[in-house]
Amino acid sequence: MKNRLWTRNFTLLIAASGLGAVGGIAGGFAMSFLVFDETGSTLASALVLATELIPGFLLPLFIAPWMDRMPRKPFLVGGDMLNGVMYLLLGAYLLRGTFSYVGYLAFSLVLASLRAFDELAYNSIFPMLLPEGAEQKGYAVASTLYPVLRVMMLPLSAVLLDAVGAAWLLVGQGVLSLMAAAVESGIRIHEERRPPEENSSLRAWWADVKEAARYLRQEKGLMNIYGYMAVTNGVGSGYSPILVAFFRTFPGMTAAMYSLFSVAEFLGRTVGGFVQYRMEIPEKKRYGFAFLVYMVYEAMDMLLLWLPYPLMLASRGLCGFLGTNSATMRQAAVQRYIPERLRARVNAFESMLYTGAAAVLSLVIGALGEVLDYRLCVTLCGGFSMVVCLATIWRVLIQIVYRCFPAVQEVDFRRYVRAVYEQSGA
Repeated sequence: MKNRLWTRNFTLLIAASGLGAVGGIAGGFAMSFLVFDETGSTLASALVLATELIPGFLLPLFIAPWMDRMPRKPFLVGGDMLNGVMYLLLGAYLLRGTFSYVGYLAFSLVLASLRAFDELAYNSIFPMLLPEGAEQKGYAVASTLYPVLRVMMLPLSAVLLDAVGAAWLLVGQGVLSLMAAAVESGIRIHEERRPPEENSSLRAWWADVKEAARYLRQEKGLMNIYGYMAVTNGVGSGYSPILVAFFRTFPGMTAAMYSLFSVAEFLGRTVGGFVQYRMEIPEKKRYGFAFLVYMVYEAMDMLLLWLPYPLMLASRGLCGFLGTNSATMRQAAVQRYIPERLRARVNAFESMLYTGAAAVLSLVIGALGEVLDYRLCVTLCGGFSMVVCLATIWRVLIQIVYRCFPAVQEVDFRRYVRAVYEQSGA
């Protein structure tokens, strides 16, 4: 008999995540328009985004080895507490009525550093709170929570942005982050800890880093999954400022329409999350389903801004529905596949890969937005992700390399990726 999912610890973590998400959605919506409204530049917006990604690229490698040796809960609680304080300070700064682009970059860098700690702790502790056999349902709940709250909060955020301004939304985000930290402090979990002398040893830290690197080199399936997701997540982050600029400047488009545009996607994610919670896809079909979703998603992105507005909404809704099912399966499969003692370090390498790709692609796409039509930019982004997806599934590009360089040994990456999804040996 499977253990019940809604334990005290899991309930507290989801409640804290909900509080943080409510504030983050409202504050994030405000911040997405703040820089473009003040500067009128997609490149300036992209530079802020790239700056926010720097800590996520650098810090995980340094903190993950110690996090694998130490309790994760203090990182989780402390991260949300400090995050709340910083958002309160940022809101107070903006309430003075002045905007400094350099100052905003500095705040963004600090906030992103705190978020790197918090996300790594969350991703590492979350699987520990899931009863055996309830992994997919647990990740389905986690992946559904944010879309549900986003559907509710985005229209309200658009109204509040015009009514009270970005500063007060950020103050609200700070308060809710502090409340989330208070809820997380009630989680009770036993975590083993190595002796302090081992924790502080630089040699031990380096040995831990090398151990995780060796593991990843051997896990071709994980690296193939991470490579594709780094590209597609980076592209998605990169064209976010383009979407903001499009809805701010294209005739007939408004910030409220942008909020509904996002609501449609998250409505789809909400429905998809409930379906995933109620209906489990058989392990032997997860690989094929996941990559079918990726193909559809990239095709939709290529067409997105050329569609009439109602079809934009329908497209986002479909992508949200399919994407949340695929993401849930991927997260559950990958986190279950990685040994617990290596999880924080492997997640750190994953975070570094994702944020590095997102930082580079954000700047490239932001620069393209300065010289190209916004719709063309998004189409090119979707096309690039489609090429990478094809290479991942059918090894289209890899096959070209093999034909040009016969000495290169061919590796069937599909077999290794399928092994991760199906939890079988590579």
